[in-house]
Amino acid sequence: MTASTPLIQVLLPLIDDLARELPEAERYRRLLDALFSLMPCDAIALLKLEGDQLVPLAAIGLSADVLGRRFQIADHPRFAALLQARGATRFAADCGLADPYDGLVACHSGYLEVHDCLGCPLFIDDRPWGLLTLDSLDPARFGQIALENLEAVARLAAATVKAGERMSSLARRVEDEHELAERFREVAGMAQRIELIGQSEAMARLLGEIRLVSESDLTVLITGETGVGKELVAQSIHAQSSRARRPLISLNCAALPETLVESELFGHVRGAFSGAVGERSGKFELADGGTLFLDEVGEMPLPIQAKLLRVLQSGQLQRVGSDREHRVDVRVLAATNRDLADEVRAGRFRADLYHRLSVYPLHVPPLRERGRDVLLLAGNFLEHNRPRLRVDSLRLSAEAQAALLGYEWPGNVRELEHLIGRACLKALARHPQRPKILSLTAADLDLPAAMPTVLPVAAVHEMPLMPLRDATDAYQRQLISTALERHSGNWAATARALGLDRANLNRLAVRLGIK
Repeated sequence: MTASTPLIQVLLPLIDDLARELPEAERYRRLLDALFSLMPCDAIALLKLEGDQLVPLAAIGLSADVLGRRFQIADHPRFAALLQARGATRFAADCGLADPYDGLVACHSGYLEVHDCLGCPLFIDDRPWGLLTLDSLDPARFGQIALENLEAVARLAAATVKAGERMSSLARRVEDEHELAERFREVAGMAQRIELIGQSEAMARLLGEIRLVSESDLTVLITGETGVGKELVAQSIHAQSSRARRPLISLNCAALPETLVESELFGHVRGAFSGAVGERSGKFELADGGTLFLDEVGEMPLPIQAKLLRVLQSGQLQRVGSDREHRVDVRVLAATNRDLADEVRAGRFRADLYHRLSVYPLHVPPLRERGRDVLLLAGNFLEHNRPRLRVDSLRLSAEAQAALLGYEWPGNVRELEHLIGRACLKALARHPQRPKILSLTAADLDLPAAMPTVLPVAAVHEMPLMPLRDATDAYQRQLISTALERHSGNWAATARALGLDRANLNRLAVRLGIK
């Protein structure tokens, strides 16, 4: 501990925080700020144990993408050793175990290998909750720290975590049935880890809406561009709902020929059509009591839309080739990257079905509107690729991080996932021998440079002088036209990209002569 910072001066605010209602992220940040001033180190992190992986909740001195990583314990022997210990553990500088943070600790000259590592498990109600880790680039740094002092600090950290979790639990009004479903899945070993990664305001709003709508049985229409994660949102809604113990059945409406969609949805009886050699239950019957997710619902043929509407309204269906009614209890979640309101106006989608599906519309923001979430997601994908490439550490250079932040991501999260996979292979190909730490450069990502947000000074001087109103109109006309071209003529997507209400954009486009 540093002589310049009295222990009591640091601990008193933390003790006060135990009785204060704070957002979890802020509580953890204050905790690490205090510990960082007490412990001479280059990096410190708080990780939570979730099943067979460790999830970083807060970190100081580590690369920004660390908070998006999910460390599988089986892949990281140092983390496994820390979790098995009851107290603090210091790893020798010549320890042969790979360090999970190699290449991720920031210093003035970049990101280097870790040389000194110290960690302590956190226990809540005598059960392992997670880890507190400290790292230094100086191999002798932690020789001056008494391990019992770190253990005492770890107990205070555990108390801070426990207080935060209890306050969060009280703040969440979870229905009894929902809680019972969660316990059922845990006991039966059926819990599926569904996580939407992100800390941006856009993601915070989305997660709040998911929690809200999950408590109801409303039909939800999930909209958003291709690759934003609409199916993951549907899985999250189902997992948090009272139907979680029942099945979630998915159907991609665009992946089937029109002749098979009805049979897939409602089932068929023997002899209903050529090839129907026996009875078959449809997706609705398979999802009885649970949730049916209709992906790309905008691709559904018009004749099938009428039959789907009937099931949504009455809960009754008929298998193809049968007159017998079957009653089902199914919650429907639908997703589309189309503007269904436009499809209704064009006569390609039934208005009554559109209104029945969009009882609760839920828009998933594109990646370009999520700010630094791109780094968290990149970190998550890097950690997935690391064991596949058999390297100890995968990291992003500063230039690569800047390239990720400057790109507009027309393919969104799916594009990012594929790009990271390709970039890892490109980076590996540059090394004749497999390196311990593999760094991805901007060249490995091969992203186009970001468009300038302002006109160069020379271009401004070359512009003809005109009244300010005319110049503003000309700039708006150019900006809207460029955005419209980038979004393939989709006015709804253009309005979202420009941060405008669609009706306001339509009026502006008419005034400017674009529409």
